Amino acid sequence: MFGPFYPTVFLAFESGNVIGLRMMKMMSGGSGSHDEAHLMVMEKIDAMCEASVSLLAGGTASSVIDRYREHVAANAKRLSH
Repeated sequence: MFGPFYPTVFLAFESGNVIGLRMMKMMSGGSGSHDEAHLMVMEKIDAMCEASVSLLAGGTASSVIDRYREHVAANAKRLSH
């Protein structure tokens, strides 16, 4: 009935957490902040391309959201350590 509603809500909360972690890293300065900014932009481009290909190949919105959540979880893990 709700389709991808709940996974989308979870993605929004999880993404907010990663945004906070990234902002802390970038505000700390140093070469790591520049690298993080570059990585962030590249990840956005890669994710957009991956989602587009998935949808063009017949993927569902739910599958795209699930994949985004995997990327967000990986970033949260990387930034938390």
